[in-house]
Amino acid sequence: MHTCAAVLAALCLAVTLGRGIDDRGAALAFGLLVAVGELTRWSGPEGRQAAPLAAAGALSYALLGPKAGHFTLPGVPGPAPTADTAVDVARIVAVVFAASLLGSVPHLARDPGPALDQLARRVLTVGFAAVCFRPVYGSGVFADRPGSSYVLLLVALLALTALCDAVLAAAAARSRTGWPFGPLLRDELRALLGIGSAVCATGVVIALAVAVAGLWALPVFCLPLLLAQVSLRRYAAVRATYRQTIASLARATEIAGCTPAGHARRVAALSRAVGRDLGLPEAELNVLEYAALMHDIGQLSLVDPVPAGATAVLPAAEQRRIALLGGAVVRQTGVDGAVAVVVERQADPYREQPPAARIVRAVNAYEEKARDAGPGGPLTALEELRLGTAGEYAPEVVEALARVLSRGCLTLPSMG
Repeated sequence: MHTCAAVLAALCLAVTLGRGIDDRGAALAFGLLVAVGELTRWSGPEGRQAAPLAAAGALSYALLGPKAGHFTLPGVPGPAPTADTAVDVARIVAVVFAASLLGSVPHLARDPGPALDQLARRVLTVGFAAVCFRPVYGSGVFADRPGSSYVLLLVALLALTALCDAVLAAAAARSRTGWPFGPLLRDELRALLGIGSAVCATGVVIALAVAVAGLWALPVFCLPLLLAQVSLRRYAAVRATYRQTIASLARATEIAGCTPAGHARRVAALSRAVGRDLGLPEAELNVLEYAALMHDIGQLSLVDPVPAGATAVLPAAEQRRIALLGGAVVRQTGVDGAVAVVVERQADPYREQPPAARIVRAVNAYEEKARDAGPGGPLTALEELRLGTAGEYAPEVVEALARVLSRGCLTLPSMG
């Protein structure tokens, strides 16, 4: 993906430098909008990058008439579209690439991997939109049609472009993490229903408004999306605080000496990785992670602590008692009730457990056995879990755990 984007950007820059830019005002205005949008980008859950302002600006620029600010809608007398569609596409991609690169400088310096993925996606999606739109527009097929047909064309092209971007995002995440492509694509498509729909709507509105009202329409119609972006960032900050609160509650067992330092964090990280390998959606992954962080909190209610917090070696009845105590504690903290259910049922027979509880049980047992088995602990622990798939651990969870460990794509803190 990076190679394709680099080749496309280089070709478009060469063409643009040779032929120049006709409407420099529009290029400067949209370039500035894209650069500012990239500068204000932030990282969402699982490192997903979000730059709605830049995305809307880039897409609307790709769907503009060749004389931005002077172009009129089809059916209204005005300048005719140019026939040199290849040059138009090259200019659009070159402007968006240059602006995106400028706005991505701080992100490239801080974390080049995700920033390069985002830059490559921006170039390819804008190129896709321009290639689909310019030939149709340049043919004059909408010259004698009502404006509604033109609007439908823009909506359809933005929908296709959004799907293209989702596929590219899933492919980039697959290359970076090794997770299955299907669940990653499903998560990206779900994300389109949120801010993605606002980006597409804003892109259509800007493309139509600038054609009629000129470049002054840019700040007016970008303001709602900017406010939405600010709200989303605040929501992300609230979620981060919520997670930190749960992590702090989970550390209570470590501070009390019930469990080894870092145990809950390791179980949570590995549980989320296994859940993603099994294709759990984002909402269930969050519940899984919170439950894994708090899975041992029931030990705070015990009079006699479990040695090293190793509940996996206890009798089944004692494991269930501790799990029920943990669920009661979680319910009193005000955390989502779904988290309490997973904590309560982590010691039930696996055939009766929800998927998240199966994962927490297997991963917790693996972490405890690997910690206590010496240098060959991880391999020994995994073999013990496989032997226990007849009645204690879900076979699909154990195999997913083995796949995650074999890929080595998860960096866990050292076991203490």
